[in-house]
Amino acid sequence: MATPPRPSFPVRLTPTASAATRGRMPAVPVKPMVPSTPSMASDAVRARMVQKLAAQGIADARVLRAMGAVERHRFVDSALVNQAYEDTSLPIGLGQTISKPNVVARMIELLLGAPALVGKPQGRLGRVLEIGTGCGYQAAVLNEVASEVYSIERLRGLHERARTNLRHFRLATVHLMLGDGMIGYAKGAPYAGIIAAAGGEAVPEAWIDQLAVGGRIVAPTHSATGGQALVVIDKTLGGLERRILEAVHFVPLKSGIA
Repeated sequence: MATPPRPSFPVRLTPTASAATRGRMPAVPVKPMVPSTPSMASDAVRARMVQKLAAQGIADARVLRAMGAVERHRFVDSALVNQAYEDTSLPIGLGQTISKPNVVARMIELLLGAPALVGKPQGRLGRVLEIGTGCGYQAAVLNEVASEVYSIERLRGLHERARTNLRHFRLATVHLMLGDGMIGYAKGAPYAGIIAAAGGEAVPEAWIDQLAVGGRIVAPTHSATGGQALVVIDKTLGGLERRILEAVHFVPLKSGIA
């Protein structure tokens, strides 16, 4: 199968918005990323966070290395930097949050358990699609374990904020897109993994269609109790295999661009 063209970093995708529509959208101020200081950027601070993640049950060495490599404080507001390495979600604007480190690590660890990587404990994921870029933190962590990351965000203000945050790292294999995450990004398919930071009634069929055989989707969906739970979907030669895991709490999955 021929590899589809790869957009340069950063890219912008507007599959449902015309130029006239974009012209009506008010500009959203993007706060500058937090400057690095010795105390915030020290390896020791991140190492303590990684130790806590290991104590909480994160066992995959690839995930622990990735979590220790990415400076989380660069993705939060300056008023919240003292909480950047605590296991807590933090507001990033527009009613959205940066997920807890434990949740990010857990979902990426699940993604690395895809059938295609079974028996390859040091294996690296191929191309990954992230639904909901947010501030860009999870995309940066995914970049540590995947060969290429396509990340799509429907909120223009967050898309711009992620571009600003990630520009410092100059990650040539991370591609940011403004678009409707519910329809995925067919031009980049097939994906070895798809991970979502928003939960809907069910996993969209478009994601399943864009997933490679041997690949895995990790996403929150509505549960029978009315809350949300993580669902893992593996695409095998024999069909789809689904598992419902622990309860989680994510923002709702929505369509369109705002």
